[in-house]
Amino acid sequence: MNLRTFIERPVFSAVISITIVILGIIGLFTLPVEQYPDIAPPTIMVSTTYYGASAETLQKSVIAPLEEAINGVEDMTYMTSTASNAGSVSITVYFKQGTDPDMAAVNVQNRVSKATGQLPAEVTQVGVTTSKRQTSILQMFSLHSPDDSYDENFLANYISINLKPQILRISGVGDMMIMGGDYSMRIWMKPDIMAQYKLIPSDVTAVLAEQNIESATGSFGENSDETYQYTMKYTGRLITPEEFGDIVIRSTEDGEVLKLKDIADVELGKDSYAYKGTMDGHAGISCMIFQTAGSNATEVNRQIDELLEEVSKDLPKGVELTQMMSSNDFLFASIHEVVKTLIEAILLVILVVYVFLQDIRSTLIPLVGIIVSLIGTFAFMSVAGFSINLITLFALVLVIGTVVDDAIVVVEAVQARFDVGYKSSYMASIDAMKGISNAVITSSLVFMAVFIPVSFMGGTSGTFYTQFGLTMAVAVGISAVNALTLSPALCALLLKPYINEDGTQKQNFAARFRKAFNAAFDILVEKYKKIVLLFIKRRWLSWSLLACSVVLLMFLMNTTKTGLVPDEDQGVLFVNVSTAPGSSLKTTNDIMDRIEQRLEGIPQKLHLQKVAGYGLLSGQGNSFGMIILKLKPWDERTDDEDQVQAVINQIYARTADIKDATVFAIAPGMIPGYGMGNALDLNIQDKQGGDINTFFRTTQQYLGVLNQRPEISMAYSTFDVRYPQWTVQVDASKCKRAGITPDQVLATLSGYYGGQYVSNFNRFSKVYKVMIQADPKFRMDEASLDNAFVRMSNGEMAPLSQFVSLTRSYGAESLSRFNMFNSIAVNAMPAEGYSTGDAIRAVQETAAEALPKGYGYDFGGITREESQQSGTTVIIFGICILMIYLILSALYESFIVPFAVIFAVPVGLMGSFLFAKLMGLENNIYLQTGLIMLIGLLAKTAILLTEYAAERRKAGMGLIASAVSAAKARLRPILMTALTMIFGLLPLMVATGVGANGNRSLGTGAVGGMVIGTLALLFIVPALFVTFQWLQERLRPAQAVQTQDWQIEEEMEVSKHEIEDAHK
Repeated sequence: MNLRTFIERPVFSAVISITIVILGIIGLFTLPVEQYPDIAPPTIMVSTTYYGASAETLQKSVIAPLEEAINGVEDMTYMTSTASNAGSVSITVYFKQGTDPDMAAVNVQNRVSKATGQLPAEVTQVGVTTSKRQTSILQMFSLHSPDDSYDENFLANYISINLKPQILRISGVGDMMIMGGDYSMRIWMKPDIMAQYKLIPSDVTAVLAEQNIESATGSFGENSDETYQYTMKYTGRLITPEEFGDIVIRSTEDGEVLKLKDIADVELGKDSYAYKGTMDGHAGISCMIFQTAGSNATEVNRQIDELLEEVSKDLPKGVELTQMMSSNDFLFASIHEVVKTLIEAILLVILVVYVFLQDIRSTLIPLVGIIVSLIGTFAFMSVAGFSINLITLFALVLVIGTVVDDAIVVVEAVQARFDVGYKSSYMASIDAMKGISNAVITSSLVFMAVFIPVSFMGGTSGTFYTQFGLTMAVAVGISAVNALTLSPALCALLLKPYINEDGTQKQNFAARFRKAFNAAFDILVEKYKKIVLLFIKRRWLSWSLLACSVVLLMFLMNTTKTGLVPDEDQGVLFVNVSTAPGSSLKTTNDIMDRIEQRLEGIPQKLHLQKVAGYGLLSGQGNSFGMIILKLKPWDERTDDEDQVQAVINQIYARTADIKDATVFAIAPGMIPGYGMGNALDLNIQDKQGGDINTFFRTTQQYLGVLNQRPEISMAYSTFDVRYPQWTVQVDASKCKRAGITPDQVLATLSGYYGGQYVSNFNRFSKVYKVMIQADPKFRMDEASLDNAFVRMSNGEMAPLSQFVSLTRSYGAESLSRFNMFNSIAVNAMPAEGYSTGDAIRAVQETAAEALPKGYGYDFGGITREESQQSGTTVIIFGICILMIYLILSALYESFIVPFAVIFAVPVGLMGSFLFAKLMGLENNIYLQTGLIMLIGLLAKTAILLTEYAAERRKAGMGLIASAVSAAKARLRPILMTALTMIFGLLPLMVATGVGANGNRSLGTGAVGGMVIGTLALLFIVPALFVTFQWLQERLRPAQAVQTQDWQIEEEMEVSKHEIEDAHK
């Protein structure tokens, strides 16, 4: 079946294209939408609590055994852990990209259960939880009471009873963190009264274990001949504070009863007093929702939104729910922008095509081509398991220019036949297809070949390139099918010659416009021919231009700043606050209030939420806090001073005079699943297991050196070893004399000061903890040890201060480990005008100079990905160019001629980097994907030129004549391709608003490369072709073959006359 069949059977051709479109539409409706392909590594989090323990105790007794067991679990890449003085432990294990998160969770859980035997009893009682959750926040919302009618405790529990269970049931939600405490029965013991009755905390624990229980009491009349059977039920666990207060501690023979309420205050309090939160200045509780690996963030967010909308209808009067941040806001806004760009691009492309073809009918054919290819691609994306994301959408925007190209080649060739004098559009289409079908197929193959090797890359950038590359390759493939089937059929049906039957010219607008345009174009072609001849005669000119381009390209590639993904304005800002070491929660909250008042005045702010007791970068701790600013929608902030970076500078300016806190503002990270913010994630490691103070000093010296570097605007760590602490020592000899053991002394100390989880109670259909602790006023300072008593073996009471001595010391609030070494986390922000790539290099160079032996560093999160992917770009470009070369060699049956095409590519790349440099953009994934497309497009266009020249040479035309003649014949389609591409991408180049940085990177690179690359194509390639074809013929002389093509014969005649004229 040859191509003629498609022209003779237009309905058949149309059916092929309609089928492709229908499949595409089905695909489009089934595709998930997300911001980026799913590239974040799956993470598993192991967490537990040891009430009242210090960070050091946790690290020795809980983290060490757990890490030892987890280390080396299948496919793990690295793990981090944190222990805080609040008694909380969390270990995060990161896995290779593409690991099944469920399997990873099971493997980690198995390892954890191995270590359970080595953990303290208090920890196993609370339990160790393993959850599969990513480190980035999917959504944040807050519940607050604008008229202050409800307190934080009510709000936190309203969420945990009414919202949390429903949210956790949404598939894809990994975890939900409520910045507040659950209800808990607090038994506030009074040590002075307990001493009079000779009681210690363990007595209270024992009584609760006896009396606050569920029991199976059996039934009356079971398996007997009685008529009825009765079940006995025990009242079971106690419920209200009053019931707990009535627990009997002791009962004497003379009828005196000592109850729990006599020696303690009982209230329904909360299990953790670690947070204090407000929302827009009123009591409020904030929640963060985390997703599981591999789930579609957009879909999960949509379900959460629906749920929250439903729930907010039933909220109690005086309670409001506000969404602070959802990754969907930015996603939909940016996808909206890209779709807008896509439509603008299609319109501009059609305009360019119309100017060149001067005929509405001719313009329809490429338009049909665009629609079939773009929609058809969705079918493939659906099968390949891709999603509609910014990367695949950009691929479609970029591919418009290329897709039009195939249809243009067809229409152009048919028009050229009309110009030579064909009368029948049917014959013109058949003859035109003979000449170009070869070129269309090879150029499309080459274009696809560029993208196929790219898709074998691993890692984060590999996933990006794969989705980008394959989407483009498929679109081009479909457009080639379309160009060989539907386009020629439409040409035969729609196109008409410009000559009436009697041979006179038609006199309508199109014909007049055509005449004027062609006259102008012919003058251009003549000028162009002279310049091409000049380049061919002075070969050194082409070669020196080429050499300059390559040198400039090398220079630009090494000096353009690099990055992974550009930071965008996502409409949310995080502010991390750390106050002086040792500050209480109240002090931190007061400072946070002052910061909040300053930030209230920011004009771009929509909502402001603050939490004291938790920092986004530093985790939980009394001296940390965070503020989340939700900015107004993008369309209300269009000026420069409304952009995120400007608002961050404003935050620093407004809080500059608050000296008792460090304020650090960041935008959320760009790629979901890679941690909180967009700062570099660096961990300094102490590999010799030395003293923490020395380690801290070393890190501070390193930070001092790092902050001197121009690439870094601010490098800082929230870690500090200057938190005031008391070191406890128990005198064992005194204990022995009194007949008690040191662990009894410590147990009493822990019961009064640390707080113990001793029992459970049921209420609101949930299970809550019963906690015992001394009333806060009995544990204000070190002197209170005189009033807390321990029971000796003879039954008498002695104050704890007899056995315990305290010494002042300093230590850390929380301790971290990275891959089982003690580590200090450092956040570094690249300076203005420098990219993350430059900052990473600065970190590496400084570490080599400033870190002493025995200390190391490691990157985490997206910084780790970026530091590992730096060398890959050059390799990819190398593979792409090699593929093109091999296909061309096969096509021209020569290993020499393809160099004419290959050498045009570096010039185009140089153009991309030149424009990027001039516009101050960085070399990131967007720019690189644009470059790969450029390599394909430039090669594709160059092939059309050399293919024509080779055909004419085969037909026996002179070497130079065939190059010039091909250049003349291809000038119009090459200009059309370049201009459609450039105009199609102009909207990206000048993008503003949501996602503008990514659009600009992509647009500028591609436009720059097209402008400079096309110039190289038009002037240098003919000269290179002459050189390499001449070399080829020295090796294997050419034989002329009689041609059947009218157009070539006509051109041979013209060139003969030209040569004769030149010799007269």
